[in-house]
Amino acid sequence: MTKAKFIVFEGIDGSGKSTISKMLYEKLNAKKENVYRTFEPTDSPIGSVIKNILNKRIVSDDKTIGALFLADRLDHIQNKSNGLLQYLEGGTHVISDRYYYSSYAYHVPMLSLDWVIAANKACADLLRPDIVFYLKISSEESMRRMNASRKFLDLFETKEKMDQVIVNYEEAIKREGKKDNVVVINGEQSVEAIFDEVWQKTQELILN
Repeated sequence: MTKAKFIVFEGIDGSGKSTISKMLYEKLNAKKENVYRTFEPTDSPIGSVIKNILNKRIVSDDKTIGALFLADRLDHIQNKSNGLLQYLEGGTHVISDRYYYSSYAYHVPMLSLDWVIAANKACADLLRPDIVFYLKISSEESMRRMNASRKFLDLFETKEKMDQVIVNYEEAIKREGKKDNVVVINGEQSVEAIFDEVWQKTQELILN
């Protein structure tokens, strides 16, 4: 039996993560692979608090937000009913829309990158991705896509924030990317071109 793989999609808001991860999920299902698709923040009670903060229904501070994302991620990994490890150990591939690179990108410079990496070491020790697809787009393209598709933008969704998040992603990938098999893809190509790259890498991963 092929070992189940943990596949992560990362990128700034509007990068196409959700679209491409859904396409990959559907393609793997069509190939009769056991596969589970998930996302962060999760729909758990902790994830619900995070979403209420992002939607500006709850006011919080940066350190609390960083700690909540960490708590949500640890539960996402270890939950006995629907945790990532449960699926992977049972032979099911897992596709996740965001993982700890999102914390590296979105919580800096309010928290130091060293602090965020160290805090998420508990997650990395439990479960590292087999591959991370980082869909790279500009902040201008991010804002164009979000303004075209959304009525409301959340706490992090401003051009200034996206500019900083791009810098943070690139720094985190430079520091940690080799450990997690990060693949950078031009997210401003056509959906078909992006998916072709993702599918090729995924096939290589699953066959190995």
